[in-house]
Amino acid sequence: MSNMKRFNGVVFALWLVCGTLTAAAADGPSFEQTARYILEIVKAFRATYVMTVVQHTQGGEVRASEDWMEGPHYIPLPAQFLKQAAGLVEGVEIDLIGLTPLNQANSPKTKAETDALLRLMKNREKPIQTFIDGQYFKAISADLSALQSCADCHNHHPKATRRDFKKLDVMGGLVVRLKREARSEGSLVAPEPPSRPARFPEKASSLTMPPSPPSIR
Repeated sequence: MSNMKRFNGVVFALWLVCGTLTAAAADGPSFEQTARYILEIVKAFRATYVMTVVQHTQGGEVRASEDWMEGPHYIPLPAQFLKQAAGLVEGVEIDLIGLTPLNQANSPKTKAETDALLRLMKNREKPIQTFIDGQYFKAISADLSALQSCADCHNHHPKATRRDFKKLDVMGGLVVRLKREARSEGSLVAPEPPSRPARFPEKASSLTMPPSPPSIR
């Protein structure tokens, strides 16, 4: 099986599981519970990609690269993998943000997100921050450099503004944004996640991939 087929399969699995969780939660869990469910799934897939795919390729012919679409012997960097998968999820925003991103598009969207990242960096005992930010309910989880090679990749990048990351440092945050829908009369809907379609594509090949690879952090 080619690397791209494996990548498509994992992306589809992430898309399917996140969608299923949101749909199942429509009649019960709150915004906060739903956001936490999604964060846990995203973290699990990201960690699996780093520890069993990226790490496995080290020293071999296949390697993770920022320019992974330029050849068959490259695979996406973990941040690119996450953002590529997130682009396939509808009804919820999944993002990767940081205070010192390599791409400014991956900076916090609001002051509340910046403040949440600062709290995550100061208090490692509370790994998830949840809060209401305008029309969104948001949850942010600390994004750690699982391997020293992850920290080194960021530290040595030409666009890096911080170059002293170490293994297990908080490099940024995984964020889930759930839109708080409003009633016709203008009052807020009770804290429940938005509804999701019950049916999903039967084959991963039916998914439309984003036209270009997302930028790394």
